[in-house]
Amino acid sequence: MLTRTIGRYLSWPVDRLAALLAPTGIPPNVITWSALVLNLWAGILFAAGRFATAASLMILAGLCDLLDGPVARRQGRVSLFGGFLDSILDRYADLILFLGVLVFYARVNRFLDAVVAGAAMAGAVMISYAKARAESLVPRSDVGFWDRPERIVLMILGALANKMPVALWILAIGANITVIHRIFHTWKQTEGRAPSPSTGPETAHGTAPVEMNSPLEMPKRRPILTRTAGRGG
Repeated sequence: MLTRTIGRYLSWPVDRLAALLAPTGIPPNVITWSALVLNLWAGILFAAGRFATAASLMILAGLCDLLDGPVARRQGRVSLFGGFLDSILDRYADLILFLGVLVFYARVNRFLDAVVAGAAMAGAVMISYAKARAESLVPRSDVGFWDRPERIVLMILGALANKMPVALWILAIGANITVIHRIFHTWKQTEGRAPSPSTGPETAHGTAPVEMNSPLEMPKRRPILTRTAGRGG
């Protein structure tokens, strides 16, 4: 997947940059919040039609996403809350970016493009929710291609190349296909299995009590994620 490829090529420079930042004492959560602020700025620029500048800010925000984890590890500030906060702010960032694009197309009366942007936004949110919800039932449900790094890279490319409608169509279709893939994968994994007593009727047939990135969802089923950089979902 693109996530692993990006991580492999960027691991050394990100680690070197984290080594420079860590001694400054900057809290990792400040880096996490900085990514959200940059994405908020990018969303505003999208709404104003300044796509190339918005893409540049998305690149900076992505760098912050990659740095908060390594900085936390070097400072000995790894925490469960750090990973949780990063996951929540990533979801807000996704919504802000797509909302900015949607507002622009609505403002210039390109109704179809606005609808496609809304479909892409829904797919981005549901990919993360489907993974988190499924992994309260099965050990892993990270099938499919369109995790967050892939979505962000495609949005950046679409903005820089002035081909955002094409990127939105790919995201609207691809992201929702990934959601369907995860539904099918979870169904195959749970077929014929009765809910465990710890699952409870609400979790088995109702809504999940919490919504967050999957690595924190079930700490008893998999190693605890404290803080990682550039999580998808």
